[in-house]
Amino acid sequence: MSLIDPTRDRAPVFIVGSARSGTTLLYHLLLSSGVFANYRGEPAVFDLIRPRFGDLAHRRNREALMNAWLRSAMYRISGLDAQKIHNQVLNECDSAGVFLRLVMSEVARVQGKERWAVWGPDNLLFMEQIKKELPDALFIHMIRDGRDVAVSMTRERWIETLPWDRTQNLVVAGLHWQWKVARGIQSAKTLSPDYLEIHFEELLTHRRNIMTKISDFLGQELDFDQMVSQPLGSVLDPNTSFQEERSDGTFQPIERWRRVLSAAQLEALESAIGALLKDLGYEVVGERKNGLDFRHQIMQQLYPRYFDFKQWLKVNTILGNLVSIERMHLSDSPH
Repeated sequence: MSLIDPTRDRAPVFIVGSARSGTTLLYHLLLSSGVFANYRGEPAVFDLIRPRFGDLAHRRNREALMNAWLRSAMYRISGLDAQKIHNQVLNECDSAGVFLRLVMSEVARVQGKERWAVWGPDNLLFMEQIKKELPDALFIHMIRDGRDVAVSMTRERWIETLPWDRTQNLVVAGLHWQWKVARGIQSAKTLSPDYLEIHFEELLTHRRNIMTKISDFLGQELDFDQMVSQPLGSVLDPNTSFQEERSDGTFQPIERWRRVLSAAQLEALESAIGALLKDLGYEVVGERKNGLDFRHQIMQQLYPRYFDFKQWLKVNTILGNLVSIERMHLSDSPH
């Protein structure tokens, strides 16, 4: 029997994690429960909107935000009345957190729901700031085996290497997973008891038990049978970079690395990220006995700084702002 906490049953929920870690699947499971407002997009408030438009306590910044937001994919999929939400933001908003709460609460109200959740992997890097602006926020961190994440990221060409490391895409993708997951775990130290880690593999193999655990955390009874009978999005149609596995009947997203990596690739990857894999409870099978070679030692030291620098550029520079405004208009749905 779940013990539901009635003080948490209206709190906003943030699904966070490294890309390719199952965040979309978990988000769509929550939507399939029928409890949460169905918003099939990424309201990228803290990683895009907040850096681009600055302090929303200033009316001119709110006006600039709404001029852009009402032309974006984020607005188009919301189902909101443009004039009404425009007036609400201009008259009631004084921070990025309040903007997000106004928008998502209105989406929920229009749909007849009492609660909302948001999907956004990059929110993992902003959890402490989100918690300051939305003190009741709850965070579910989806964690997946970094070897499978690296394989998927490499296939999708999501992570850019430095010019001299173009043959090292797999290791760089693994180091990106490690950088992001470690940042999230570090931030989580300030968030207890409002932070929960869920492993992708356990969600797939013990879905009912994991959803009961999530129900307890959220203070919300989730109808698992409805999730199964009325699945939405990636619950029904898995979001995979290995589409050919679905057509030939070999689709298996757990430990795919065992099938697709050579012994040399696995050795290099596990030597780079094996410590965190072990800390998270994953078996490491190919790690070099003598540790990293010199090149990968340099990469292990360099790439976290490189990722930190890229994140700083994104949040603090004009170039980052231009990328932000472009993304507002491109993405309609979670990947």
